[in-house]
Amino acid sequence: MNLLKHFTYPAAAALLLAMAACTKDELADGDRLPEGQYPLEIARITLGVEGGEAQPWGTPQTRVSEIADGTGSEFSADDKFAVQIDGKEEVGTYAVQDNNTVKAEAPLYWSDTGKHTVTAWYPAKSGTLDLGNQSQSLVYLLSGTGTGKYPDPVTLNFTHALAKVRVTPTADALGEVQSLQLYAYTQCTYEKGTVVQGSQEGWIEMKRCEYTENGVSFTCWEVNVVPGYEITKLMANNDNKERDLSSAITPEAGSYYNITLNKDKGYTDDGQGNYTVTSAEGLKNIAKLVNDGNTDIDITLTSDIDLSGIDWTPIGIDYNHQYTGIFNGNGKTITGLTVTTSDRYAGLFGCIGSGGTVKNVTLKNVQITNDNSSGSAGGVAGDSYGNIENCSVSGSVSGSGMNGIAGGVVGFQVGGSLTGCSSSATVNAGNTAGGVAGTTNNGASLTACYATGDVTLVSNDIGTYFAGGVVGSNGSSSTLKACYAWGSVTGSGSGTVYVGGITGSNDLGTLTACYHAKGTVKGSDGATDGATGGVAGRNFKGLMPYGGIITACYWGDNGQEQGIGEDQVGTGETTKVTDSNWSGAKDAMNDALQSAGSEWQYELTGALPTLKKQ
Repeated sequence: MNLLKHFTYPAAAALLLAMAACTKDELADGDRLPEGQYPLEIARITLGVEGGEAQPWGTPQTRVSEIADGTGSEFSADDKFAVQIDGKEEVGTYAVQDNNTVKAEAPLYWSDTGKHTVTAWYPAKSGTLDLGNQSQSLVYLLSGTGTGKYPDPVTLNFTHALAKVRVTPTADALGEVQSLQLYAYTQCTYEKGTVVQGSQEGWIEMKRCEYTENGVSFTCWEVNVVPGYEITKLMANNDNKERDLSSAITPEAGSYYNITLNKDKGYTDDGQGNYTVTSAEGLKNIAKLVNDGNTDIDITLTSDIDLSGIDWTPIGIDYNHQYTGIFNGNGKTITGLTVTTSDRYAGLFGCIGSGGTVKNVTLKNVQITNDNSSGSAGGVAGDSYGNIENCSVSGSVSGSGMNGIAGGVVGFQVGGSLTGCSSSATVNAGNTAGGVAGTTNNGASLTACYATGDVTLVSNDIGTYFAGGVVGSNGSSSTLKACYAWGSVTGSGSGTVYVGGITGSNDLGTLTACYHAKGTVKGSDGATDGATGGVAGRNFKGLMPYGGIITACYWGDNGQEQGIGEDQVGTGETTKVTDSNWSGAKDAMNDALQSAGSEWQYELTGALPTLKKQ
């Protein structure tokens, strides 16, 4: 929103009154006049034009009620104002008539023929103004002054004791606005046309108006406010989404301020690379910013976001536009994310770069489908070289291409880390499928992550394929620590298929204090080769002098009799829980975690261990 100056060049308007004629012959004693004999006459009422840094309030009319076309205002019939002469105790009351005259309801009288100061104010009685709802009519407080002497009628020049704020939406923003609210004092006390004290800060309903400038008609919203209160925020449609003004205003009495309301981008930025997102449209706009090259911006959500029905383009759409900033979900939930693509990456993020972080967000009811032959799909990200923390995913994730990789949270994690993440999403892929991550490699680490959704692999070639409850394939130097899975893991199709409750294959990686329970683990009867295990389908060594390391890992009630289907290393520490009593397994896994210096521990509050941070 931009604060703009608005210029008007009004002509003076006046209420003309009939004058009664009196002569010197009627004088009582010199300059003195008989008490109560010669009433004060008001010939004219105007609104003085006040300036200041802001523009004058508009047409020099008394703004007591708005003219129908919104171009000005006027006294309404029977509006009453009070009058004093020289500040004396006597107060008169005058009322505006339909014929633009003024009737003295309780008149004042001249005491002599000398020059006097006349003051006036509207409303006539002191009290409290309620400013909270001005959607139908604006609230006014006026003070007037004039000088005169008998027999000349007095001209009263009224000025505004309040300030006016006008908000004009741009053409593209107008369709989004049904009502506007401004944050300021909602009440003030007043005396003799002067504000005594503003009180009760809150939202004020603004009045919809029309005005014409340079032959162009505009729709706007107006409100009268207590001067001196710094105004910093606006709200549209009572949606509880505050919009900060680009520049705060502290209005002065008798001036008006025109604010241009631009189309809500759904986000704000501080000019330092920090973006705050408030809506689905805002998140979509942020994705475009990143994909246009602003890959290192920091993003924070301040509201839950519903992406249902939105054709989503992932943030960091490809390898050349990896997201390297910090995305903080701030504990908010993104619902209804849907991605259907043949591109390389699919997820809320396409590719998170090294140094990039995504944290503190829940993705609910995602529908991720990637049929690229070598695509990767994940609820949070297709590929990640960075860090993912405290994120959870529900819904479904699919990487159905021949070499497709899919994970509930991330498809392919290369280096970097996943910490405290979970997924209840169903996952299926054509090459590698994992409940949390499809594939980990190059020293990636997963800590305190778990999956409760079912994982399905369907292969259709002669290659090697992997399915795991937590990770499909745990690659070179990658570690899984304090991770578990409760869903079913199934591998089917042709080729060589490895299926495990935790990982399909531990390829020179490390598993510490991980377990699988509840769901079944089942390999493919149609595969030409491969293996299935309660913990790992394979603990790989190959031609290396060393192999994968598996320490204090457990399985139970998943249909498998061996912890590692193919243990090429021969040292994997896996134990089956046969009596459904996981107390001993919990203690052994915690010992292993303590030895590894982990901050995480298992606790047994139900039938199966869950995680907590020490």
